[in-house]
Amino acid sequence: MGGVVEVVIPVFAMIALGYGAAKRKLVSEEGFRGLTMFVFGLAAPALLFAGGTRPHEGGGGAAVAILSASILVFALSLLGARRVFRLNLAEAALFALACVFGNSVMMGVPIIFAAYGPPGVPPMLGILALQTMILLGMATIVTEVGLHANAPWRRVLSASLTGILKNPVVLSVIAAFIWMLFGLPVPGVVRRTLELVGAAAPGVALFCLGGGLAGISAAAAWKETTAIVGVKLLALPALTWGLALLVGATPIETAVAVTMAALPTGANAFILARRYATGTDRSGAAVVVSTAISVLTLSALIGHFRGILP
Repeated sequence: MGGVVEVVIPVFAMIALGYGAAKRKLVSEEGFRGLTMFVFGLAAPALLFAGGTRPHEGGGGAAVAILSASILVFALSLLGARRVFRLNLAEAALFALACVFGNSVMMGVPIIFAAYGPPGVPPMLGILALQTMILLGMATIVTEVGLHANAPWRRVLSASLTGILKNPVVLSVIAAFIWMLFGLPVPGVVRRTLELVGAAAPGVALFCLGGGLAGISAAAAWKETTAIVGVKLLALPALTWGLALLVGATPIETAVAVTMAALPTGANAFILARRYATGTDRSGAAVVVSTAISVLTLSALIGHFRGILP
């Protein structure tokens, strides 16, 4: 239990510090925006590229399990939002995204590194690349179709793919895969520089997450929010776990896949909702509530997996 506390408590302590700094105006909104740009545009990509270009094996089983589970849950959530909550297609797409898209960079990267160390990197890299491209792509396309039913499908698809491929996190993971595929070396001075820059990512990301939560209300659309949180923190991890066992994923792949699936709703779900001015309160509330409850669910999962891993 002590090992779990050492992993989980610092993570949520950093989130709390960011939240407090925002509430007390110790860091301005512009300051948080700059720190967030630093994390997404530089520190996190450096961390992921440095980790991805180290010799490693495996990781495919984790990506297959969580991606298959996420696509299935996305489709069912989309259908449920339309029939149960009577949401239009664009609203339902963003509802479904909040059910499956976790806070992979802000929380996933620091938690996986802290809980499972270097062996957790290969499964995490595969998940980050595919999940970001496919899930954000699906949600963006369905939302665009819902808002612009008469728009040419080529324009919708092109705009969606362009936006995703401009994501620095996706680009860094793809670059790492290509680097390893061709067996290219990373000079020592370059690797050390990447590691120095990347070392800032986990702490700053969590601090910025806390700052972002300070401006979001958790009281909006409570019925839809409850459904999102239940699916995201319980149903998706359970289905991912079952699929990981079904495809014969290794213990570390299973641990990483299930932990990544159990992450709270990611800020990107809220950002996409704000971009389309659709379901913003619902997505924002899901981020806040799922982050708070994930203190318990992530602690339980990490404690279990750290107990059975060699």
